[in-house]
Amino acid sequence: MTKPPRPKPLLRDAEAPIRSRLRRKRNPAQPQLLFDPMPDRVEPALAQLKAYPPTGDEWSWELKLDGYRLAVHIEPQGIRIRTRGGHDWTHRFPAILEATQGLGPATMIIDGEAVVLDEGGRPDFGLLQQSLGASGRQAGNRASDAIFYAFDLIYFDGHDLRGVEYRSRRHLLEDTLTRKDGAFRLSETFDTEPAVLLEHVCRLGLEGIVGKHLDRPYRSGRTGDWVKVKCVQSEAFFIVGYERSTASPAGFGSLVLAAYSDADLVRVGSVGTGFSQAEASRLRKMLDTLRWKRKQPPLPYSGSADIVWVEPTLIAEIEFRAWTTDGKLRHPSYKGLRERQDNADVFRLD
Repeated sequence: MTKPPRPKPLLRDAEAPIRSRLRRKRNPAQPQLLFDPMPDRVEPALAQLKAYPPTGDEWSWELKLDGYRLAVHIEPQGIRIRTRGGHDWTHRFPAILEATQGLGPATMIIDGEAVVLDEGGRPDFGLLQQSLGASGRQAGNRASDAIFYAFDLIYFDGHDLRGVEYRSRRHLLEDTLTRKDGAFRLSETFDTEPAVLLEHVCRLGLEGIVGKHLDRPYRSGRTGDWVKVKCVQSEAFFIVGYERSTASPAGFGSLVLAAYSDADLVRVGSVGTGFSQAEASRLRKMLDTLRWKRKQPPLPYSGSADIVWVEPTLIAEIEFRAWTTDGKLRHPSYKGLRERQDNADVFRLD
């Protein structure tokens, strides 16, 4: 009679002591960590955009959240909340900080997304931006109504988990977090066909879905281990100018947008919807402080519109339906400004 196969242990060999390979010398400032020193910052794993979700049992699926990517560090010295760019925003998310304080005493780095929900319970990037004050003088504002959805565990109780497959990291995360309410929650996974899930998600007005390969380690950047499929396209673009408006002297007619093409900027169209009169006036004041001081515009332009060019500094999140044949955005709508510290990727043209 053949023996049944042994179940795969959570962290490699169940008989051997749990010990990760040291990635560098132990940090003398953290002598209480018995195994791996806690990284000061981990470059996040990012999802590759796909037109259709891959199939197969090796993928785990969850909702794509429309917010700010954060890493929560629970350390012996206290709690830090870091942006994707590595900036300390602990003070800007007081509710998340308070909810995190009950998770100790283990040391952890938890990967997730901060969102603000609308009246229908959907993540709303614009509401999050309003809470934070967006970019500019209000950049110190606090998002007291933000919720953190945790979806990965990078470091746990003295062990660097980046070399561990996703299914085991997720298992540990689920054992650590059981909350489905409050300001610190576990992101839900769905055991269903991704095409069916995407259909339901789009019908509910959500942004899309994210798939993660169950057998892959945590690797920074867009490696293909994580993929995303969107209901409506949404990307970050530079604001490089605005068209004047006779109807709204304090605002503008539309914002001129640009993306990267290699190292150069290329105009990808204009957006004239999605902002209130108050937001348009606020943007106009910000843009007038960034006016382009050179004779030539910041990118190639041969049109005749009355455009006031500005330094490519502000990054706007733009929702759109598709691309036109000449490389312009179809039906774009303004969603809000990205902050520099969020380290948003400005869209790059293939």
